[in-house]
Amino acid sequence: MSKLLRKRNKGFTLIELMIVVAIIGILAAIAIPNFLRFQLKAKSSEGKVNIAAIRTAEVAYNSEFATYVGATASPATLPTAKVDFTDAQAGVAGAGFGVLGWAPEGKVYFQYATTVGANSFNIGAQANIDGTGANQVWGYSHGVSAAAALGCGGGAGVGVWDAVAKTASVKDQVGPCDGLSGQSEF
Repeated sequence: MSKLLRKRNKGFTLIELMIVVAIIGILAAIAIPNFLRFQLKAKSSEGKVNIAAIRTAEVAYNSEFATYVGATASPATLPTAKVDFTDAQAGVAGAGFGVLGWAPEGKVYFQYATTVGANSFNIGAQANIDGTGANQVWGYSHGVSAAAALGCGGGAGVGVWDAVAKTASVKDQVGPCDGLSGQSEF
């Protein structure tokens, strides 16, 4: 009889297995949305890092040649997935990211552009990284007379988004161009 009881105690019951499956399901329900959110933040950081690099290239070019360089939106069409970067003004004298000596490494999620004015420039980067149809728009504004770059910055007193004042007024800082950029949905 004792041999029979020992054999019974070696396995798991159906209820125990169902409890384990339920616990795994609850953990997955918590972890998957957080993973997606972190993934979108990582994609979004590409735009901010590249804007900072373009800013550095603009400042360096200005210190050597006493002018800033404008560049039209590149890649030419807004990416819907990660794509190879192509300078829309490649080969155009005095314009484009090639003149600045800037090109991102590898593929990009964002479209980049710069506009210049008298002693000023704006940089914009936009992408639809979360697939909602609403673009993430990041930018940098230096000075007050450059036109907006991809809808970010431009004109007197306009810069990137100030969350406290709820206006686009911050200068010389990489940031979102509106109150919705930097927030993703899924």
